[in-house]
Amino acid sequence: MAYILGLWDGHDSGAALIEDGKVVFAANEERYTKRKLEIKFPYNAISNALEFAGIKPSDVETIAFPTTELTKTISRVFPNQKEAYYKFRRRKIPKPRMERLMHYYKYATTTIGVLPLCDSVSKSVIDRQLKHIGFSKFKLYSIDHHMAHAATAAFTSGIDHALVITLDGLGDGLSGSISVLENGKLERKATIPARDSIGIFYEQVTNLVGMRELEDEGKVMAMADYSFPFPFEENKLKDFYSVDGIKIRAKYGPVKQYQMLDRLLWTIPREQFAYMAQQLLEKIESELVANAISHFGIDSVVFSGGIMSNVKANMRIREIDALKKWYIFPHMGDGGIALGAAMYADYQTRGTHSYEFENAYLGNSYNEDRILQALKEEANVSYQLDSDRFNHAAELIDNDEYVFWFNGRMEYGPRALGDRSILANAGSDTVKDKLNTYVKQREWYQPFAPSILRDDAEQLLENVKGHDRFMTMAYAIQKDKKEVMKSVVHVDLTARPQMVGEENRDYMELIKAVKNRTGFGVVLNTSFNIHGSPIVASPQDALLTMKKTKTRYMFLGEYFVENNEAAK
Repeated sequence: MAYILGLWDGHDSGAALIEDGKVVFAANEERYTKRKLEIKFPYNAISNALEFAGIKPSDVETIAFPTTELTKTISRVFPNQKEAYYKFRRRKIPKPRMERLMHYYKYATTTIGVLPLCDSVSKSVIDRQLKHIGFSKFKLYSIDHHMAHAATAAFTSGIDHALVITLDGLGDGLSGSISVLENGKLERKATIPARDSIGIFYEQVTNLVGMRELEDEGKVMAMADYSFPFPFEENKLKDFYSVDGIKIRAKYGPVKQYQMLDRLLWTIPREQFAYMAQQLLEKIESELVANAISHFGIDSVVFSGGIMSNVKANMRIREIDALKKWYIFPHMGDGGIALGAAMYADYQTRGTHSYEFENAYLGNSYNEDRILQALKEEANVSYQLDSDRFNHAAELIDNDEYVFWFNGRMEYGPRALGDRSILANAGSDTVKDKLNTYVKQREWYQPFAPSILRDDAEQLLENVKGHDRFMTMAYAIQKDKKEVMKSVVHVDLTARPQMVGEENRDYMELIKAVKNRTGFGVVLNTSFNIHGSPIVASPQDALLTMKKTKTRYMFLGEYFVENNEAAK
């Protein structure tokens, strides 16, 4: 057995394990520490990966990690600095007097890439941390940040000949890259410097409208649709970025750009400001992709990087006439580069360039004994084995109840995909409001998402291309299905669907049971968590969330659980 461990110790840290060319386990540290987008070294994720595989640290001979840029290396040497910035970014401390200067410092320094000694210093720190937890005989690889992103998209897409485009804030001095995958070879062809980062631009907009950068960009995307629309020629941000062939060009450096955005926002309502930013992002991304397709003559494109979490921009990309096949890696942000590092190390050492990746259920699972033990330890709940749980859950959903659904292995990535989900009627405003107020506790303008039977997708959505298993793309809904999907559609009549097929048979059977009652194979699916907290990992997490939110019904594995306190 040949094991490769990938780890990431930055924003949304995590670990992934590959065994003989197969992805065995992947999870992020936040699920264990309960701190959203954790930045600490992924001790828990590593431990859970080894436990799942039934191996010891000494069984792992290859370990890889991404990103050795200057600022990341400094944060490894001085972890207290990293922790301080985490609390600052997430607004867990009082607003510092020097807040603006802290942002200026960040934007002035993060465009610095890998300098001499950065690689060796980072390796030294990582090596020490690994040996502290029992790893001994291993070869340590450092992987370029954007090559780790590229590996996730290229090697899991199932497409043999493709353009591989990565776009994010920045990493190792770059904000993007274009590579070609052909005949099992991944070759970088072009790069976009960190100075020209459209990701940093969107991060700055997020911060300036009063939200948390690296976390709330999806809220900006949602809020943009509450502005009145106007043509791009009237966009006051239109000159901030341009596309030059297969390059993105920023007009200003990051610090000056932040200052100019700050001044502009003073005169613009934040909904319009968000609209301007979203409109610019969509134009720049779609132009870059169209130019890359034309330049290389390749009409299949796969994507990764945090920018690719913007599903509305992704929809514009899907509408490019020249694009024939597309794929977006489901854990597109930095939380996915632990797996990317492992994959690229596997590619370097053994030539592996393709992995079966039909689903993203790569985390922890719990057998009946573990679930029963958790239930017995919890007071004020009643439970029983439920041999008809699919129909039972469908009945509750049809009656405008929401249910907690905990089943199988935990999903890898930011989306709940039917194993750690909260489910409800897709056509009920009542249950949507109940979820927003009492469970999710989040902003009213953020839409929920639907899970749709794959075979029903074309009846409910427009312009369906392919099988989007991972909620990576927005689609316009069929206009005559607005009532059917009114709890999962945004104000602009788009939705971010998960198309469910054989990759999750239990979830597919549940939605089929809902279809038998309602006539449509669609449910509201939102992540099993309270807003601002990570998705639940264990049965204990699920029960605690049930108590905190005073939720009445949960399906925990094959058990139906009722919260007696909520029933009263």
